[in-house]
Amino acid sequence: MKELDGRAVGVDQLEALALVNYGHFTSMEVADGRVRGLSLHLERLVRDCRQLFDAELDPDRVRYLARRAVTGAAAPVVVRVTVFDPDLRLARPGADAVPRVLVTTRPAPAPQTGATAVTPTPGLRLRSACYRRDLPEVKHVGLFGALRLRRAAQRAGFDDAVFTDAAGVLSEAATSNLGFVTGGRVLWPSAECLPGVTMRLVDQALGADATTAAVTLADLPRLDAAFATNAATGVRPVAAIDDVRWPQDHPVVRELARRYEAIPPEPL
Repeated sequence: MKELDGRAVGVDQLEALALVNYGHFTSMEVADGRVRGLSLHLERLVRDCRQLFDAELDPDRVRYLARRAVTGAAAPVVVRVTVFDPDLRLARPGADAVPRVLVTTRPAPAPQTGATAVTPTPGLRLRSACYRRDLPEVKHVGLFGALRLRRAAQRAGFDDAVFTDAAGVLSEAATSNLGFVTGGRVLWPSAECLPGVTMRLVDQALGADATTAAVTLADLPRLDAAFATNAATGVRPVAAIDDVRWPQDHPVVRELARRYEAIPPEPL
């Protein structure tokens, strides 16, 4: 399913997205017409539209378009809502913009944790790389740098890349947030990153059981466990960063996955 403002999207419109590559998006899993953290997804779309386009986005219209795209879906799907202006040109991105809403869908991955898991997926193996996304607080479509480092990590035998600054301070993975466990509590890295919806939901569920601080590569051997969060896979254990390894079945990470799955989804 690919629709732009509720109609079949044309090649010329997709060409503009590919060649100009200016816009923002969110991805959310829809099951039985419901989404965990839907209000947070919509809040981010509205905020990012203001920042990138100096324009307002109607969240109710986004809901309608996303709901239209999943009508009749018999199984969970991942819905990506991309906001861009097909008429914005490479030579003049400063023109007034009229953002439009592209909705695409794909099958959701099989559950990897919890009672509904089919086959638990092994923990992620991550390779560190010195990198900072442009406007890290915005979920924008400029993914070249992140995907280049993900590709390099995978070709070196890892699953994904994790980003650091020049001093080795960790921020985020290519398309996931990172968290750690120390002394039975969750530790979120304090470096600039995209505050993902799944991370925010987990953090809200934890309350006082979570803290935030700088985490460096040198700190990793002293931490008890690691995990990654995103909307498509929920809470997933991290088995290793570079040559530092952790157990893939840590009880705190299992509890995080349980709490996340217990969060009531909102109707789309």
